[in-house]
Amino acid sequence: MTVLTTSAADRDALARSLNEASQLVVVSLCAAWCDTCNEFRAGFERIASARPQCVFVWLDIEDDADIAGDIDVENFPTLAVFRDGRPAYFGVSLPHESTVLRLIDALLQADEFIIDAPAAVAALPKALLKAATG
Repeated sequence: MTVLTTSAADRDALARSLNEASQLVVVSLCAAWCDTCNEFRAGFERIASARPQCVFVWLDIEDDADIAGDIDVENFPTLAVFRDGRPAYFGVSLPHESTVLRLIDALLQADEFIIDAPAAVAALPKALLKAATG
C-alpha cells in the first residue's frame, strides 16, 4: 500500500480505498514547508507498506485547505485516525516510525475508543471522499 493524496493521480485509488472496509484510515496532516513533515514522509510510506490493511493519506493543510477545513493543527505531524468513518485518534505525534506503528497497532487491537474530536476532524473522512469522487 502506498500513501495516497488528493492529487488527480490518486483520486480513484483514494475513493476505492475509502469505500472499502478497511481497518483504519490514517491521515497525516502536514505542510509542504515543514521540514519535520518532509523528513517524516519516508517513514510514513514505510509504515503504510508495513500495515497494508490500513489506508494512509498525506494531507497538506494548505494545499488541501478546503478538505482540512477548520482543523486546528498546532504542530507537525498531526495524525487523524478513523475507523468506520469515526475518529479513533487525533493529535500531534512524534515523527518516529516506531511511535506511529505502536499507535496504529494499539488502535487496530482496540475494540472501541472514545475520543472527543472536534467537529472538523470528525468531518474529515467525508471531505476526503468528496474530494476523491469530485
